[in-house]
Amino acid sequence: MVTEQILILEDDSELNRGLCAALKSDGRSVVSTRTVKEAREQIELITPSLALLDVNLPDGSGLDLLKWIRSVKPELPVVMLTANDTDEDVVKGLELGADDYITKPFSLSVLRARVNARLRKTVSEQGVLQIAGFSFDFDKMRFMKGDEVLELSKTEQKILKILVANKGITVRRSELIDKVWTDGSEYVDENALSVSVKRLRGKLGTDRIKTVYGIGYCWVND
Repeated sequence: MVTEQILILEDDSELNRGLCAALKSDGRSVVSTRTVKEAREQIELITPSLALLDVNLPDGSGLDLLKWIRSVKPELPVVMLTANDTDEDVVKGLELGADDYITKPFSLSVLRARVNARLRKTVSEQGVLQIAGFSFDFDKMRFMKGDEVLELSKTEQKILKILVANKGITVRRSELIDKVWTDGSEYVDENALSVSVKRLRGKLGTDRIKTVYGIGYCWVND
């Protein structure tokens, strides 16, 4: 099941294909565009999880598209991708509301890591997350499975938030314990984490929380 969608605007065909290959994964799709017009049409049809925009394009500027995005979908995370690496270009992009700015040449693995980090940050800031048939509102502590209200303990809520914010990534047991039991993790029996995860799985009624034996836990999309 696809839970994330990234819009890519890059007119260089080879680089566009490379970006699509680097960013597409289980649970994540990409929408490839090569002109400002195509990208704008797609954004009017869908609300992607993130937009990756080149600046210099055959029919205009990615910065102008960024300005338009901020007027119609201000919460959409936008990462600018360009060969323009002068301070003036970077400042202009950030002032128009870009969330990150990556200059060419770059490593696809580094770009993927920064896109993933931006998406995780977006989840933690939004509070409400729609994923795999669930609705998680961490600010109001309201959790739904379809139309069913789920009653989660504070500990279960903390575990859930950490796992979905890092979906597809294995979170180590020690990291979970430190982040969940912040007021005395050194005194927490590791069995407490296992029991809490088991209860959370039972309440969610799903096997999306995968145990990575000897390491930790991971929220999987499929």
